[in-house]
Amino acid sequence: MATAHEIDYKIYGEELQFVEIELDPNETAIAESGAFMMMDNGIEMQTLFGDGSQQQDNSLLGKLFSAGKRLLVGESLFMTAFTNAGQGKKRVSFAAPYTGKIIVFDLAKLGGKVIAQKDAFLCAAKGVSIGIEFQRRLGTGIFGGEGFIMEKLEGDGFAFAHAGGYIIEKDLQPGEILKVDTGCIVAYTPSVDFDIEMVRGIKNWMFGGEGLFFAKLTGPGKVWLQSLPISRLAGRLQQYTYHRKEEGSILGGLGNLLDGRE
Repeated sequence: MATAHEIDYKIYGEELQFVEIELDPNETAIAESGAFMMMDNGIEMQTLFGDGSQQQDNSLLGKLFSAGKRLLVGESLFMTAFTNAGQGKKRVSFAAPYTGKIIVFDLAKLGGKVIAQKDAFLCAAKGVSIGIEFQRRLGTGIFGGEGFIMEKLEGDGFAFAHAGGYIIEKDLQPGEILKVDTGCIVAYTPSVDFDIEMVRGIKNWMFGGEGLFFAKLTGPGKVWLQSLPISRLAGRLQQYTYHRKEEGSILGGLGNLLDGRE
């Protein structure tokens, strides 16, 4: 028996997307704080301390523990539930926080669980649980790009995540290995083995600009990758801002000429 509400949805846009969720009477969707965009009249909002899933311990201690876990994965203490309290179908929309793509996870078809990067969650059908997943290996936690703690989405309903740039979904066969920049991993199913591998050759990591480690993903299972991690985008913007501050000086102009920006 399904525990999550069976919602319908439609995704709009290309680079700056939003998802519109259609709710039947008494159906509910949950969303991260700040994701709300618009809704029809007749939908009621309720702030939840946690994700409101049936898996959550509803005691005070259980709610505090659940809230603490959400802080560890970079999410807020509270979520918002949007319930169709009117007659007929109602729509509510949630917007992506930066340029990229919205990913749809049909958890019922993915074994009931997906492991995702921190801050990836956007919204879901009520009944989907948002928790934490600890990396099993010390090296993966230290050098894997996302740290020891990742986000896990569990249940049998739809969950929506957001990531930067273009998103590609790959099906890895048993024993198939994919080597990826650690920041480009968005999500994977639990059957995928996630490890890290050191870049070989001192020249590669000193002058290649790709760092000391990359992720090693071994099948079977599904993997979702992003072409533009938000950390990479933020780094480029910070670098651009720094150069802009120098543009009024002689040295700044010379630097721009040497690096091809003049």
